[in-house]
Amino acid sequence: MSIDVAAPLVWSVFTIVDPSVLLPLQGGVGAVGDLVFGALTWLLEQWYWLMDWAYYFTRLEMLNPRYRFMHRAILVGLCIGVMAPLIGTFLVHRQLALIGDALAHTAFAGVAVGLFLNAVIDLGVSPYLTAVVVAMIAALFIEIISEVTNAYNDVSMAIVLSTGFALGTTLISLNAGGLAVGVNQYLFGNLATVSPQSAAILLVLFAVIVATVTVTRNQLLYVTFDETAAAVSGIPVNWYNRITVMLTAMVVVGAMQIMGVILVAAMLVVPVAGATQVSRSFSESLVVSVVLAELAVVLGIAVAFYAGATAGGIIVLVAVGIYVCTVAVGKVQTIRGNQTTPDVASIETDSTEASAGVGDD
Repeated sequence: MSIDVAAPLVWSVFTIVDPSVLLPLQGGVGAVGDLVFGALTWLLEQWYWLMDWAYYFTRLEMLNPRYRFMHRAILVGLCIGVMAPLIGTFLVHRQLALIGDALAHTAFAGVAVGLFLNAVIDLGVSPYLTAVVVAMIAALFIEIISEVTNAYNDVSMAIVLSTGFALGTTLISLNAGGLAVGVNQYLFGNLATVSPQSAAILLVLFAVIVATVTVTRNQLLYVTFDETAAAVSGIPVNWYNRITVMLTAMVVVGAMQIMGVILVAAMLVVPVAGATQVSRSFSESLVVSVVLAELAVVLGIAVAFYAGATAGGIIVLVAVGIYVCTVAVGKVQTIRGNQTTPDVASIETDSTEASAGVGDD
């Protein structure tokens, strides 16, 4: 066996993830928690091994085994490229594109809560975990405010957004217990700060989101395109609305690691908007949006690494560039008469898709 072929195997033996990096996540969880995070540790090890092999075949510097943070950033980015358009497609067609901004600001408040508690009582919990909890609570409040007060969704989103960001900035400014926070990584994202712990959290969120959408896809689709008919047919519309916003909160927290609070909402909207320009059905739009998001994430991370720039901004710029290309392609298709470019909010579903969830509950 040649040295180049054997090198990844030898390297992987000496670079097995130290289980202690996940200990902050395991405190008090018990045997089930140990099993779950043990499995996540194993998955990270396999991902490192795969990246090692990719490096020895491609010699791309960003895949170098010395840069484990890049391996984790690529993994997180690929997961975001699936999660964000998966949920964003439902949001865009429901004209809820700005909910990502509202939840991103409340997720920032969750990060501040975690940092504050760690500084004051030495809780030892990941700020991304507290961000998940706070963002999901905020997502529920958005729905509850709309239902109780009959206010439009944009009103409830504005209230939650301003409250969340106010709470976050207040906690950070208190400087209690000698708290000193470098907030830039949370505001703008940072490839170098994707730790094994935060990557593990992202993998859990990814599994929950994909599984939930897979199980509830038909109901979510029906509620998205005809909420009144869905309610008449017996689908608990409010319940599925809450599922949607809670899944959105999970996506926002996961993407915040490399996108940052300010830019995270872009991945929920831009790839979906691009996909609608060249797609003829909801299902096709969903698949195309994932492809476009993955392309934007991979190219953005690569450019950010080699240029030394902030990953979140580069990813968004690449996504916007791809969107412009899809608009041009859509116009060409229209001119040629091959298809009519659909409007962002007007992609039609097949009758079987829209009604498949009726009576399932």
